[in-house]
Amino acid sequence: MKKFLVAFTVALFSVGTAVAGGHALLSSAQITAQISGNTVQGSMADGSRYTEFYSADGTIRGNGYTGNWRVNNNQMCFKYGEDPENCWSVEIEGDKVWWISGGKKDGTGTLVTGNPNEY
Repeated sequence: MKKFLVAFTVALFSVGTAVAGGHALLSSAQITAQISGNTVQGSMADGSRYTEFYSADGTIRGNGYTGNWRVNNNQMCFKYGEDPENCWSVEIEGDKVWWISGGKKDGTGTLVTGNPNEY
């Protein structure tokens, strides 16, 4: 019985790390390695669209605005002006990005190498 409970717990934990898109949620190091110095363009669940360059120094550059990003506790966090910081877990497969909040997809995007928009 003890072996079953251990196996069940491991299986349950594994399912929990691949919630929304069926892919594993990235660690802090993986988020930084994939996103830093690159651009993501896409949309959020509320219909808002974005194209943002994530500079290695933690600056976000978009069309006519800036902000700050950081990685904390396996999540990517965003801060724009006086707005409160918001954080999402991240899934990436190839060039596809999913922003995960509360176990659900809250946004999607395409990862683009570098800063092609010269933000």
